[in-house]
Amino acid sequence: MNALLLESEDVAWFRDDLTGARLAASRLARRIGLSEHRAGEIALAVSEAASNLVKHAVAGAILLRVVRTAQHGGIEFLALDSGPGMADVAASMRDGRSTAGTLGIGLGMVARLADTFDLHSLPGHGTVMLARFWPRDARLRPAVGGERSESAVGGVTRPIGGAQECGDGWAARWDDAGTPVPGDALRDVTAAARIRASDRSTPGYGGGPAAGPAAGRASAALGAGRAVLVMLCDGLGHGPLAEMATQVAIRAFHTGAGGHPEEVVNEIHHALASTRGAAVAVARIEPDQERVLFCGVGNIAGAVVTSTSKSSLPSLPGTAGHLIRTLRTFTHPMPTGSALVMHSDGLTERWSPETLPGVLQHSPTVIAGHLLRIAGKYHDDASVVVAKGPW
Repeated sequence: MNALLLESEDVAWFRDDLTGARLAASRLARRIGLSEHRAGEIALAVSEAASNLVKHAVAGAILLRVVRTAQHGGIEFLALDSGPGMADVAASMRDGRSTAGTLGIGLGMVARLADTFDLHSLPGHGTVMLARFWPRDARLRPAVGGERSESAVGGVTRPIGGAQECGDGWAARWDDAGTPVPGDALRDVTAAARIRASDRSTPGYGGGPAAGPAAGRASAALGAGRAVLVMLCDGLGHGPLAEMATQVAIRAFHTGAGGHPEEVVNEIHHALASTRGAAVAVARIEPDQERVLFCGVGNIAGAVVTSTSKSSLPSLPGTAGHLIRTLRTFTHPMPTGSALVMHSDGLTERWSPETLPGVLQHSPTVIAGHLLRIAGKYHDDASVVVAKGPW
């Protein structure tokens, strides 16, 4: 499996001041060390996207952010709107084409300047466009092209209306430690999760899962081969303290040793002891077994989605960092062509793949953007992350 995994830092949403997105993009590109020429190209692409949103779109917005691999940094933006959509995307991509009802002129230029470009539009409903830019110097950019040009996991976060801080967040990483083991040989994690994280006198607190004859057993065994771990966190409430809780969870996810979803949730649970707590879910995608293992606490929704179906993955009651009464991992088939979707309660669950025909043929980030567009709530922090092959 050689799929690309990117980390992203959501920098700013632009809704009422779309023209300010150009200046912000140029400054951000220079801040991460891109050349003046490349910064100018990015600013031009953002300006074109913003101009078309103002001219043709309904409820248009642009998300500007930094993306990184272990060795490289770049810029991407996501433009989304709620209509009127494009009846003929190919025609709209041609230079000089600009008609009411399409983004029109300039899309071809944006696609040429970007290293990765993806667009999905539904006539009468809306459009989501992704453009990603790496340095022009080949020594400073990841290998892109073909299947590796798009990350296997992509997500979007949006703060509650008017806020700068977002209490939601997501992360993904590879896990190479998976080997077939019987369920009763896994480390005990459920009993440790029953402990209040604030009780520092409890044996096993802060040092990994507790073990003992009374401890529960992890409820699913790992499969062989490389796996992808995906985490989504919703810090309680809103504002800086919710954002801090989510950042603590993300750090614990990246630095933890666990590979089983219950182990990872438990590590995050311990790390969140000094915060206000959070709803957390962790999924482990095992491509060789064509399945996903899912463990969630609190109001995090999960689903395996195909072009015609949506199979929910339940989360159990509790608050990571304070009290989790039990942990359980649910296993579900994840066949080729399907996608894993996880989102906070900042999105309603009243969406279905039938309302977004053809969307699974697009990148995870574009899928996430569409789900935020149709199901996101402006009166709450919102986040959605999508994972799909090829791996």
